[in-house]
Amino acid sequence: MATPAGWRRDGNLPAELTSFVGRSRLLTQIRQRIQQSRLVTVTGIGGVGKTRTALRVAHQLRPQFDDGIWYVDLARLQDPSMLHHTVRTALGLADQSSRTSGDSLADWLGDRTVLLILDTCEHMVEACAELIEDLQSRNPNLKVLATSRRSLNAAGESVIPIPPLPVPGDDPAESPYNNDAVELFRQRATAVVPDFTVEENNVTSVAELCVRLDGIPLAIELAAVRLRALSVDQILGLLTDRFSLLAGASRTALPRHQTLRAAIGWSHELCEPAERLLWARLSVFAGDFELDAARYVCAGDTLPPDRIMDVITGLVDKSVLLSYNTVSGQRYRLIDTLRQYGEEWLDKLGETDNLRRRHRDYYLQLAERGEHAWSGPRQVHWFVRMRQEHDNVRTAVDFCLSAPGEHRIGLELLSSLWFMWVACGFMREGRHYLERALGMSRQASKERCRALWTLAYVCNMQGDHDGATEAAEKCSSEALEVGDSGAVIFATKMLGTSAMLKGDFKRATALLGVAIEFHKSGRELNPGLLPAVAELALVLTYQGDYMEAETLVQDCLKICNERGELWIRSYAVWIQALIEIETGRPEQVKTSAREALRIKRHFHDVPGVLLCLETMARHAASSGEVAHAAYLLGASEHNWRASGLAQLGSPFLSDDFKRTIKECRETLGVEEFDRLFTAGQALSLEDTIAVALGELESL
Repeated sequence: MATPAGWRRDGNLPAELTSFVGRSRLLTQIRQRIQQSRLVTVTGIGGVGKTRTALRVAHQLRPQFDDGIWYVDLARLQDPSMLHHTVRTALGLADQSSRTSGDSLADWLGDRTVLLILDTCEHMVEACAELIEDLQSRNPNLKVLATSRRSLNAAGESVIPIPPLPVPGDDPAESPYNNDAVELFRQRATAVVPDFTVEENNVTSVAELCVRLDGIPLAIELAAVRLRALSVDQILGLLTDRFSLLAGASRTALPRHQTLRAAIGWSHELCEPAERLLWARLSVFAGDFELDAARYVCAGDTLPPDRIMDVITGLVDKSVLLSYNTVSGQRYRLIDTLRQYGEEWLDKLGETDNLRRRHRDYYLQLAERGEHAWSGPRQVHWFVRMRQEHDNVRTAVDFCLSAPGEHRIGLELLSSLWFMWVACGFMREGRHYLERALGMSRQASKERCRALWTLAYVCNMQGDHDGATEAAEKCSSEALEVGDSGAVIFATKMLGTSAMLKGDFKRATALLGVAIEFHKSGRELNPGLLPAVAELALVLTYQGDYMEAETLVQDCLKICNERGELWIRSYAVWIQALIEIETGRPEQVKTSAREALRIKRHFHDVPGVLLCLETMARHAASSGEVAHAAYLLGASEHNWRASGLAQLGSPFLSDDFKRTIKECRETLGVEEFDRLFTAGQALSLEDTIAVALGELESL
């Protein structure tokens, strides 16, 4: 399974799916400007190739950025307050802490040599400018390449306009065979009709077509697709007629942004009615989507579910939709400029609210399916799936929080997604949405109670134990008011977790014990029984009751093995390693800790990974591998600083960490310890895990 992005140091740059044509001088200019300026913004009209050009430059510059080039797509983001979350998600960072997003982003960047690409900034230029200025003021090696239809007006910004491709006639000395616009048409045409060539009998028509389309790459690509059914002369004739109606015969009478709209409109008119309808309806999706989602959301009386696949195929053939394989199957995506055109048509059809509601319903059902399946054998599948659906989930939540009368369903959706917030790396985002939704729905209800205990869970995992206690106590009192006994038990469990993390073991034992008794006969393994059993085992371990703790761990592992559950299993095995340290079983410690760490590789569980690393460092220090321990401790300290509150704000876990540091420093001496600790801080989390598992040598 691929390593989560934030564990790597090589970036997340998307592959180039098509060949890049021309613009050699422009590429050189942008590369040079990036060397000279810390913020470069490429601007231009929609469809002119801003994103494609930025990605080409980024691939050329890849060797120059030791800590990676990181790409952030902002096209679907509508809420500026979610900008930090979106950047963190693209970087693959665990969204864990309750600190400000700017602080945690700046800590992760540190003095790393990074190029950050912010793609499609025009709808939130102020937020982007503020983010860039803040991060660059604290990170001297950070460079940013932005794409936008207008400049960001940020301090130190260098703006480079991206013009359309030169067309035949712009340079009288240039042969049309050597023209970039003609070459783009030829390459895209060849993809559609493999034996197509630009030759003497069609070069004049191809050249005139490129002139008519003003050298706008997207318009040229849409025209090239038509070669499946039309000749170049036929395409030119139809397009000339359309443009003449709009602006007379003069090329200059039609501004370039209207040229693109005319070309898109012409492509739209040449689609079958069912294709036009589906194009509009698909515009409600954010990011990519699967066939089942399109069938559920977009089918209707005039477009039955069994026709969706054929219509999608038609849109892919016409280059309106992109299609590509992923680990979870075939997925589709509307090209951004074409999605905006589809949105306009959806509004004209009067279907926007209905389609957004159907979109929300699909992802609510998906969230509920994921929640019910989370404790089973397909847990890793659901982890991958929900991270893949993140953009669409966010859009569904935004609809619930912005549309009148949808707040109650918003609470349902947010609480069903507890596993996504807690186990898939989106804690900060989950908290943001939960607090917002709870602020909009203040009347006690079962939906509100569920959202409150979900909030308590998230707060605990962020190390905000007071916030967790407040949410859980509110849940308990409101649950009594509405007669929701299940919510009372979940609130009790969350209060027990909070007490445990605070080090109040007596209270934690009582509360977790109650939660376990009530959950034993139920089906709520997660987030009820299994976490409570593991947490009580941890409490007993730190109280010195190792036999009872180990019994609980084995009970937890038995249930996990029977159900195929991995996420809590990794915590149970980690606690087993702690028990083995205390009971003098050094060989078993390494085996258990490594098993826990291997499982955690399947999830984006950075706090869990770091706790495992600290246990392995503690074991190494007591086993004479003190240099190795110092190395792991440095890596752990650095990654806690980037991801959240160290040791989840727990005093007893922090005491273990500090004690191990003290032992290593005394054994190695201050100078040698600091050297090894600093070297560990330079490791990516991926490399740290590899070192801990013996797959990569430490210093």
